Amino acid sequence: MLNLERLRTLDALARHGSVSGAAEGLHVTTSAVSQQMSKLEREVGQQLLAKNGRGVRLTDAGRLLAEHAARILSQVELAQSDLEAQRGQVVGELRLSAFPTAARGLFPTALAALRADHPGLRVRSSELEPEAGVAGVIRGDLDLAVVLDWYNKPMPLPDGLVKAPILDDPADVAMPVGHRLADRAEVDLGDFADDEWITWGEGEFCHEWLMFTLRSRGVEPHIGHRAAETHTQLGLVAAGLGVCIAPLLGRRPMPDGVVTVPLRQAVRRHVYVIWRADADRRPSIRAAVAALRAAGESVG
Repeated sequence: MLNLERLRTLDALARHGSVSGAAEGLHVTTSAVSQQMSKLEREVGQQLLAKNGRGVRLTDAGRLLAEHAARILSQVELAQSDLEAQRGQVVGELRLSAFPTAARGLFPTALAALRADHPGLRVRSSELEPEAGVAGVIRGDLDLAVVLDWYNKPMPLPDGLVKAPILDDPADVAMPVGHRLADRAEVDLGDFADDEWITWGEGEFCHEWLMFTLRSRGVEPHIGHRAAETHTQLGLVAAGLGVCIAPLLGRRPMPDGVVTVPLRQAVRRHVYVIWRADADRRPSIRAAVAALRAAGESVG
C-alpha cells in the first residue's frame, strides 16, 4: 500500500525540482524529505531519485510514480472538498497569500472577520508577488492567492484555477506637492516624459506593466528608484525624488508632501482571488473569498 504522505513528498520534489524546495513547500526539514523518499523507494522496490551534480533528479520510475501521485493527490483534494461541503463547517487550515498592497489593504479586515466568524479555522498568510502566488496555488503550497492584473495588461492564468473578483483598484499619479503639475485636475502619462519614476522591482508584473504603458504613450521612462511597497514609493515621492503610480488600495494614510492627480485615461488594477478548481466546494475557501470580497467593498 502506497503511503499518501510519501507520495506527497514525491509530488513536491517533482514540482519544486529539489530537496530543499520540496522541504520548504512542505514546511519540513530536508532530512525529513530524504527519509520519506528512502522509505518510498523501499516500498516500491525501485530507485526513484538519482544524484545530479550536488542535487538530485527523478529517475524514469520516479517520474512515472510522480505523475500518478499528482493525480492521486488531486483526487484526495476533491474527496476532502466534498466531505467539507457535506459537513458544511468552516474548519481546518487555510493558507493564503497576497501581493504587498493587498496584504496591507485587505488582510487585516478579512482575516479578523474570518477569526471572529469561524474560530475553528486556522489561517496562515504571507506576502507574495502575483506570479509567486499563482505558482504557490498550482503547486498546492497555498489554498488561495490574491493577485492582480491591469486594465491593459491581463495576467494569464493556467488551467485548473478558479478566480473571483475582489475590487477594481483605481490608480493616480503621485507627485511632490511642489511639482509643476500638482494643481492639475487631471494629467496624462505623456506629461511625465522628463520626470524620474519610482517603480517596482525589475521583472515584477507591475513594473513590466508600467514600462509597457509608458512606452505605449511614447515615453521612455527614467527610472530613479525601486520599491515593492506603495508606501515606500510614496515616501520617496514625499522626499522629492520622483513620481509614481499610486493605486488606492494600501496607500492610506497618504504621507505629507504628496498629492495624487487622476489620469485623463483612467487606470485601474483588477484585484482578484484564485484557488484550485478541485477545492471549489470547500466551505473554508468560500468563507475566505466572501471575507476578502467584503474587505474589498470597504476600500474607497
